Amino acid sequence: MNRKYRHTVIAGNWKMNQLNSGVKVFLEQLKENMPKARACDVVLCVPALMVPSMVRYGKDCRVAAGAQDVSKHEKGAYTGEISADMLADVGTRYCIVGHSERREYHAESDSLVNEKAKALLAKNIIPIICVGESLEQRENNLTMEYITYQVCAALSGIDAQQVRHCVIAYEPIWAIGTGKTASAEQAEEVCREIRAVIRRLYGARVARAVSILYGGSMNAGNAAELLSMPDIDGGLIGGASLKPADFASIVASASQD
Repeated sequence: MNRKYRHTVIAGNWKMNQLNSGVKVFLEQLKENMPKARACDVVLCVPALMVPSMVRYGKDCRVAAGAQDVSKHEKGAYTGEISADMLADVGTRYCIVGHSERREYHAESDSLVNEKAKALLAKNIIPIICVGESLEQRENNLTMEYITYQVCAALSGIDAQQVRHCVIAYEPIWAIGTGKTASAEQAEEVCREIRAVIRRLYGARVARAVSILYGGSMNAGNAAELLSMPDIDGGLIGGASLKPADFASIVASASQD
């Protein structure tokens, strides 16, 4: 982490878990476990139905509300879609785009991820843009080429000032929900390369201002080591974000010098 130039962000991704009726109770339990002092932004990205509850009850323990997806469309005849304007209207601060599960199960392309990021930025919502390679790509030494392509595609047409308001999350697909985790050195290597790509596109000042997170089975046990890396500015947390004590422990790790 480098707090001199950028924010540390711990973002939970509840995926399709929990119920709206349980948001208040979860946050009360989270508050009980939270460190008294923290040096990071804390976000919980929840199913869209729960965002208003997260906004309402998250204020008390300083947790920002995030969504898990957004439509590229501003409005219109797009049944089932939720626009960036709708998310902004209920107080959404962050939104995940390009998660590997969306890419795999909903055939989301890199160009679509780019359009969604632009839609969020237009409404002052911070996009958490996910990138990551498959096990096959890693084993064939294609990780850096693939990550570079994903970052360039996701940021296409986004200007330097807007990029400062983006968060990039590196989530190796082979480590999501599998219990496998990239070593701190492996994660740092890719996050460092992501920053190098942004530097080539936008210059050093912009690159050092962008927060880059690691996702992929970060948990209470390995968070401190991962967060000690200079180019890892936080985490996008899956399963551990469903457990108040574990999530609070990760926040505590991110608050250590």
